[in-house]
Amino acid sequence: MFYDQARIFVKGGDGGNGIVSFRREKYVPEGGPNGGDGGAGGNVIFIGDEGLRTLVDFRYQRHYKAERGEHGMGKNMHGRDGEDMTVRVPIGTVVKDAETGALLADITAEGQRYIAAKGGRGGRGNAKFVSSTNRVPMIAEKGEPGDEQWLELELKLLADVGLVGFPNVGKSTLIANVSAARPKIANYHFTTLEPNLGVVRIAEGQSFVMADIPGLIEGAHTGAGLGHDFLRHTERTRYLVHVLDISGSEGRDPLEDYDAINRELVLYKPELANKPMVVAANKMDLPGAEEQLARLREKLGEEAVIFPISAATRQGLDPLIYHVHKGLEELGPVVFETVTADAHMDVRFSGKAEERFKIHRDEEGVFVVTGKEVERHVAMTDMENEESVARLQRIFDVMGVDQALRDAGCQHGDPVRIRDLEFDFIEYAAQYADRGDDGE
Repeated sequence: MFYDQARIFVKGGDGGNGIVSFRREKYVPEGGPNGGDGGAGGNVIFIGDEGLRTLVDFRYQRHYKAERGEHGMGKNMHGRDGEDMTVRVPIGTVVKDAETGALLADITAEGQRYIAAKGGRGGRGNAKFVSSTNRVPMIAEKGEPGDEQWLELELKLLADVGLVGFPNVGKSTLIANVSAARPKIANYHFTTLEPNLGVVRIAEGQSFVMADIPGLIEGAHTGAGLGHDFLRHTERTRYLVHVLDISGSEGRDPLEDYDAINRELVLYKPELANKPMVVAANKMDLPGAEEQLARLREKLGEEAVIFPISAATRQGLDPLIYHVHKGLEELGPVVFETVTADAHMDVRFSGKAEERFKIHRDEEGVFVVTGKEVERHVAMTDMENEESVARLQRIFDVMGVDQALRDAGCQHGDPVRIRDLEFDFIEYAAQYADRGDDGE
């Protein structure tokens, strides 16, 4: 089956924990700290693969998690870094944030790599916290959690030529007779339920990829028929062949068909109107075709190049194919812009400092502090270690979290939540007042 959309969850590996450890050495306080750092977590990496054509693999596996780093060890031994998880995706895969719809990456080349979820760094062991004022640190960091998010994958086929037109106009027959593609062919609408790709060979070393885009009818850009599902595949084609049932065997007027399909393409993406296009007037072997062809030529004039063909009998296929191939050569080699998240970042200085955290109050009256930096500090703090907790309090004070809570209306004893940590806000002056002393 052809699948061109998927929703998956990715998570980078968590960093390994640093440890508190001491060596046994004479004349060294407490034996000397030698706790090693934890290893970094692995990344989840997407890699473009020309051998893949659909996103069907993501239908059966939706969660991708890289290996976490190993914990640090004594004797200053660092933990091993976690292995990266590589995920192969078809060329033409667009990666978006599932929540915001923001474009993150566009995989357009064989071997192109994109880090979908970065692994967390390893926590530092107590050997890294030695200072002139703290010769015996009893503190170590936990590993940083890896990035995690839901992603939307969308496949846009990379084909040189796209066949567009109403159902049952002969697109499948055409691609079957000029390439090795073997689509389902039958005399009823929507026979083709998925795009078909075929390689059209002109001569030794000369070829191009043709795609049969199914399901286009009037209103396709709004979701009518199957067009809403497959119109995206026209975006990556460099050349369009508009296939018409010139005989009117379906009871439709081919001139109206021509206008209707062109209108749908423009309504979906206005830039599609700028793509080179030729008209394949198909079914010339049927009665009434000559009269309709004359009407079409009179209507279009110099607006479009028309090739009378019969895909069923192969009449006129060679001139059409050679013309398309020549047009592709004139366009030159295809060059896709590599789109990454960095390409969309506005790095101009606005004069405003970026907010390091935000504070809001939920329905239960809890003050909630959010922000990647503060959440990372909480996640990497060992809450069972008093020295680690004291360090976290100092970090929050330097960042201005305490004062920001006061400004938000937080008072002594009010509940505060950061990530999974919930605690009561303590004003030391109020605490000492409750005790009846001055805190000395």
